[in-house]
Amino acid sequence: MYQMKKIFIYFAFSAVVLSSCSKENLEKTNTDPKSATAANNNPNYLLTSGELEYANTGYTQLLYQSMMMQGLASTLNYYGNGDKYITTSGTVGYQAEIWSTTYTALSEMNQAIIIANAQDPVKYNNVIQIAKINEMMMFQRITDTYGDVPFTQALLASTGNVTPSYDKQQSIYPAMLTQLQAAITALNTTSLAVSGDLYYTGDVTKWKKLGYSLMLRIAMRLTKSDLATAKTWAETAYAGGTMASNDDNAILKTDASNSDTKNANTAALLVTDDFQQVRWSQTYINWLRATNDPRLGVIGEIPLAGKANNADQTLSGNTAASAQIGMPNGYDQNGGAFDISKAPNYPGATGTTGDIAALGGYSRPRVAVYMQQSGPLFVMSYAESELLLAEAAYRGWAAGTAATHYSNAVTAALNSMSQMSTGSSTIATADIAAYVAANPLVAGSEMKMINEQYWATDIANFNFIEVWANWRRSGYPVLTPVQYTGNVTGGTIPRRMPYPATEVTVNGANYAAAVALISGGDQLTSRVYWDK
Repeated sequence: MYQMKKIFIYFAFSAVVLSSCSKENLEKTNTDPKSATAANNNPNYLLTSGELEYANTGYTQLLYQSMMMQGLASTLNYYGNGDKYITTSGTVGYQAEIWSTTYTALSEMNQAIIIANAQDPVKYNNVIQIAKINEMMMFQRITDTYGDVPFTQALLASTGNVTPSYDKQQSIYPAMLTQLQAAITALNTTSLAVSGDLYYTGDVTKWKKLGYSLMLRIAMRLTKSDLATAKTWAETAYAGGTMASNDDNAILKTDASNSDTKNANTAALLVTDDFQQVRWSQTYINWLRATNDPRLGVIGEIPLAGKANNADQTLSGNTAASAQIGMPNGYDQNGGAFDISKAPNYPGATGTTGDIAALGGYSRPRVAVYMQQSGPLFVMSYAESELLLAEAAYRGWAAGTAATHYSNAVTAALNSMSQMSTGSSTIATADIAAYVAANPLVAGSEMKMINEQYWATDIANFNFIEVWANWRRSGYPVLTPVQYTGNVTGGTIPRRMPYPATEVTVNGANYAAAVALISGGDQLTSRVYWDK
C-alpha cells in the first residue's frame, strides 16, 4: 500500500484495456520521470486505474464495515475487528486501507487531470471533468471515514509538498459541493470521447446524473450538522437531474482473467477459512424475513451438510427463503462463553462424526451471486438516490413526493439484484410488485423505513462503506452492539477509523494538529464533524 508521502506517481503505459491490464501496469510508481511525461501519456489510462483502485475494495470493507453494520458475521479471528470491536494482531492495519487505497486512486485521477490539461484541455475536457467527479466521490469516502483529512494540499506532491496539512471536514464538505457542481456543468458532448471510464464508458449524460446523485448524497450527509446547506444542495441536485433508472447505476465490471482485475470481494470470500466461516448476519436475515423481502430467496444459501461439503466451492446450497438462518455477530469457535454453539437458537452443526461443520446450519452469501470473480461492483445506485430524495421530500424540501421516491427506490433495489449475476439473482416482476404494494411508506415511520431500506439495499449490493456512513448519519437501523469480552469500544459500534499509524512518522506535525481537534482523540469511538 502507498502512504501519503509516496503518492507522487509517474505512469508509463502502453495501450491498456481492463481485460488485459494488471495492477503492475496500472500502478507504476516511483519510476524515472523522464520516461513518462505529461506529453506522452494518455489520461484515459489513469482514469481506468483510479476507478478500479477506488471501487474494488475487498478486505478494505469486509473486515470492518460489513461486520459492524451486521450485514455479515464471522467467527474468524481477523474478522473480529468489525464483528466484535476487538483489535486482532496483524489486521489493525486495515483501518488504514481506505486512506491508502483512496489517496492512491485520487493521485491517479489528479495525474489524469494534469496530463489532460498539459496535452489539450479542450480535447480532453470530459476526461478532466469525469476525473474531478470521481475525486469528489473519493474525498467523501476518506473524510467520512477519518474526519479531518488532507484536502486542499492532498495532491501537491508534484510541487514538493509531501506533508500536507489536514482540512477540517466542516470546510471540506462545502468545497466538495462547489467543485462537483463546476465539474458537472463543464461536461459537454463535443469533446473527445472518453475511453478509460469503467462505469459508463464515457457517457456524459449518465455522468451528469451520477454527479447530481453524488451531490445529493454529499448534501444529505449534512442533515445533522448543517441543515440549511443540506437543503440547498439537495434541492439543487434534484433540479439538476439525478439518476432516473437502474440503467444509470454506476457499476464497475471486474474481470477474472487477471489476478489484479478480478472482484476483490469475491477473492476474499473464496479464501478457504473465509468461505467456511463468513455468514449472513442474523440481524440482516431477520430483517428481510420480517417483511417477506424477496431478496431473501436470492442472496443466501445453506451449505450442504458436513465440513467437506461446506468447504467445496463448486457446490450450491439450499436457496429456499424459508431455509435461511442468519448467524449472530459476536461469537467465536474458541469453546468459551462466546462459542457459537452457545448462541441462542443455534441451528446445530451439520454432518456426521469426523465431518462436522459447526457453521453449516447458517446462511452464507450465495456462491452463484457473490462468489463470481468477474462479478460487478456497485459504486452508486438509482435506489440509493431515490431513497435520499424520499428523505429530502419527507423533510419538506423541493424534491418531489416522499412516497413516490420510496416506491421507486424499493422497486429499483429489488430489480437491481438481477445486475449482481446472470439469472441467479433475478427477482420475479410479480414478486417485486407485490412486495412494494404491501410495504408502502408509512406516515410517522418515514425516517426509519427509508434508511432501513438504504441499509438493506447496500448490504445486498456489498456496498458496506456507504452503509456505515448513512447509518452514522441517520441512526437507522437501530442496531444492538456486540458485547464481547476484550472489545476496545466499550461495547459500542465504531464511528470512525483511526488515522494510519504511518502518518505519525511521515506527516507528524500535521497529524498531531489534526488529532488535537478530535473530541475523544484518534479513536474508533470518536465522531466526524457531521456525525452529531
